[in-house]
Amino acid sequence: MRATEEHTATAPTHAAPPPQTEEDAEKERRRRRRPARRAKQQAAPPVAAPQAAPQVDMAGPRPSRSMPPPMRVGNRFDALAVAEPEPAAGTSRSCPLLPAPFPGAVAQARAAPVVGMGVGGAPRRLYFPPYWPDQVVEEAIQRGHVFTGKFRVNAHNRNEAYCTIDGIPVDVLMTGPAQNRAIEGDTVAITLDPVVQWTRMKGPNSTCNPATGGVSVVREVSETNGNHSSKRGQADTSCRFENCSNGLSVSDRMHNHHKNSGFSQAVKCENGHAIVPESYEDLNEGKTEAAIALQRICSVIYSHPSRRPTGKVVSVIKMSSRRGAVVGFLAPLSEFPDGEPHRNQMNVQGSKRMNHIASSFVTGLVHLLPTDPKFPLMIVSVSTLPDSIRQSLKEGNIAIEKEIVAACIDEWNEESPFPWARVVKFLGKGGQVESHMDAILFENSISDAEFSPESMACLPDVCWKIPQEELEARKDLRNVLTFTIDPPTASDLDDAISIEILPEGIVRVGVHIADVSYFVHPETALDAEAQIRSTSVYTLRRKVSMLPSRLSAELVSLNPGADKLAFSVIWDIDPHGSIVNRWIGRTIIFSCCKLSYDLVQDLISSDVSQFGSVAASLQVHGMFEQGDIIKSLRCLYEITKNLKEIRFKGGALSLDTAKPMILFDEDGAPCDSYRYKRNDACFIVEELMLLANMSAAEVISNAFPDCALLRRHPEPNPRKLKEFEAFCARNGFELDSSSSGQLHLSISRMKEKLQNDPVMFDILMFYASKQMQSAEYFCTGDLISKNDDWAHYALSVPLYTHFTSPLRRYPDIIVHRTLNAVIEAEQMYLKQKKVSTVRNGVKAKSCEMMDRCFTGLQFSKDAAESKEGREALSAAAKKFKFPSSDDLGEAAEHCNERKWASRRAEEAGQKLYMWALLKRNEVLWCIIVFYLSRLSLF
Repeated sequence: MRATEEHTATAPTHAAPPPQTEEDAEKERRRRRRPARRAKQQAAPPVAAPQAAPQVDMAGPRPSRSMPPPMRVGNRFDALAVAEPEPAAGTSRSCPLLPAPFPGAVAQARAAPVVGMGVGGAPRRLYFPPYWPDQVVEEAIQRGHVFTGKFRVNAHNRNEAYCTIDGIPVDVLMTGPAQNRAIEGDTVAITLDPVVQWTRMKGPNSTCNPATGGVSVVREVSETNGNHSSKRGQADTSCRFENCSNGLSVSDRMHNHHKNSGFSQAVKCENGHAIVPESYEDLNEGKTEAAIALQRICSVIYSHPSRRPTGKVVSVIKMSSRRGAVVGFLAPLSEFPDGEPHRNQMNVQGSKRMNHIASSFVTGLVHLLPTDPKFPLMIVSVSTLPDSIRQSLKEGNIAIEKEIVAACIDEWNEESPFPWARVVKFLGKGGQVESHMDAILFENSISDAEFSPESMACLPDVCWKIPQEELEARKDLRNVLTFTIDPPTASDLDDAISIEILPEGIVRVGVHIADVSYFVHPETALDAEAQIRSTSVYTLRRKVSMLPSRLSAELVSLNPGADKLAFSVIWDIDPHGSIVNRWIGRTIIFSCCKLSYDLVQDLISSDVSQFGSVAASLQVHGMFEQGDIIKSLRCLYEITKNLKEIRFKGGALSLDTAKPMILFDEDGAPCDSYRYKRNDACFIVEELMLLANMSAAEVISNAFPDCALLRRHPEPNPRKLKEFEAFCARNGFELDSSSSGQLHLSISRMKEKLQNDPVMFDILMFYASKQMQSAEYFCTGDLISKNDDWAHYALSVPLYTHFTSPLRRYPDIIVHRTLNAVIEAEQMYLKQKKVSTVRNGVKAKSCEMMDRCFTGLQFSKDAAESKEGREALSAAAKKFKFPSSDDLGEAAEHCNERKWASRRAEEAGQKLYMWALLKRNEVLWCIIVFYLSRLSLF
């Protein structure tokens, strides 16, 4: 394992009173240096420390970062035992500034078996400390001795892993044995090491200034630019795949992410260093022990701005789903005497290699080499493999090592240096596109299995038609010009657009979304399966749908020439692009045609004289003609152009660039590639869908402020933005990253300057996208006291959600149900208030606004907080089977994980087919060169 450049060093200590003489001063300096030097070099014999907490028995000092990890493989596992030396004299084994250990932890720690001793006192060798009991962990969390976070492994150096602790401004580092059998994605409980064991932080460190509250940064990023890869091999820059927090100021992290911190009150900064005022203890009144501990830890972090906290895993609270999705290759156990898997196994040849493979059958164990570098080396028992594989091992067949296997981790106890895995299935030979595609889906837990009979039973009969009661209950928009705009190959059409020209220059624009929630009901088998899948996955040549095709492509798809159920948002927009009115509700629509992006682009950019040839392929259903559609498209283009201009004036950010696309031949093999750049037709749809999502977010968050599913996009990492600024400066560009709007203006200037150098601009955009964090779903109840954290950075809007794609995103179905509840509550409230008796003396427009007290442009807070309003909202929530705030938070977390998994799969699939294309072109080029050489042309 490669060593890194982060080293453990002694932290500054508080100065003692100065001695009276120079000789005494020298003795005092030597005495003060000695403990720290012993802690680092371990020159003196270890001195046992009194037991203070469970970590005393179970964790030793962190090994030097310059040393390779101790998890090595010898001929026998006995050589892998992890020595647990006691701390050197003068060092503490608990985190500084924390309260004294609580009695329960000490008692249970003393009752636990001693490390290295088996049942009845028989000696046994442990490679890791045992996990703490659940009760001890729970008490320690409440006391502020233990903290929880998501375990994330550095893909470029598996010896490094990080945890983000809510309320602590920097990620905590764990190396080597301190990772204590945790796996990528686990939710773990960790303890912090003493300050003297904290590692040095690489990169520039800005001085703290919590008194000023820090610079207010804006939020969110375009959801198509959510990758967060990092610099290779650097601990700080690769510490966070999602929502990296290393560069955030402490005031931003504390104020935005932990409601109990109070850190800015407890700590003041002088000359860049934190000091705790004398009245600090008074600020602790009414705070929990955990909050007080966080304050103390943060004060230490501010006192040592160049240090990164380190810690140890003491328990795995929740195992990651990735434990059941391991992909790799089998290898002989005896092949890696040093414990480091040599990936180029083909160096070992002939009979020697066959002997290694055959020896695995004798020992009964083989290695599993995961393809994901975040996973450790694993062990598989030969007895669990199929008979054919065991026979191949017995015969020493080296072809077995080329098979891609899918496996899951069964267990990893403290007596094993590696996790024990079980092979689930063999996916095929490495180097074949289909085998690798199956591996990509498996390692991201994406199932392309058929839907269960129970789920299919939830769908209506084949002869189903829209019931008469639905026709009467919904707003009838079948006589309004409506159409869809999608890629030409799209089969599941979940959004349509309508337009009407009103007097005084007002244009009524509607976005109509397939009413999936009418067919997918809560607490059904179909709903459960859709929630598990959470999103549709597209990998160029394969699609894994979230919903059955009969539902997504037939029943609810907004196909032209048929009546369809929809959920609609309709706006009245004036010539300046301002919205003067809004209506949200359930409708029935009739789409007159299906348009492609390229056709729409031709229609809005062609001259009138060319309309006939362009629109020749346009098939129109119903009462409208081609001319009506062309006129409507041009009007929509002007409206959305105004909306886009207003949005970017408001501070929105776009990092849109051309993307590589791959073409396939008749046999499904990649044959060519090209750069695809979105056109104006794409932006027509995008602007209206963004507006619909923002409208839905506003309505559900106002009506249900503690139980709405929204989508937030955190601001970028300030430190990474500074690195990007430096990169731009080195290449002669000025960058203002003070806000999303200023960043967008800077990028626009770069684009104009680089008109003749698109490659350089793509490099800049790629670099810029890497500074952004990923957008994520969340339950408003989880951030009820931190409304500023609800915002979307890239869109520069305070509220945003997903409403427009319920056929391929489960969160959209949840939002549809929430909107249904709001509409139901609005109707119930108006009925209870007997609005009909009030209408006599009220103008029609005022009546219309009163009819939409929850869904209109102006939300009536008085109506929502009245007795009738609260009762109506509560009854509607029960009718539509609203999840609790906790359940909705868990659903949001699952949807985030599934969305990131689908993104990883789609990106991996893109790389796979690009690899296949390059490989094919290389072969073709070799053939061409061969024949040309035969013709003596070279």
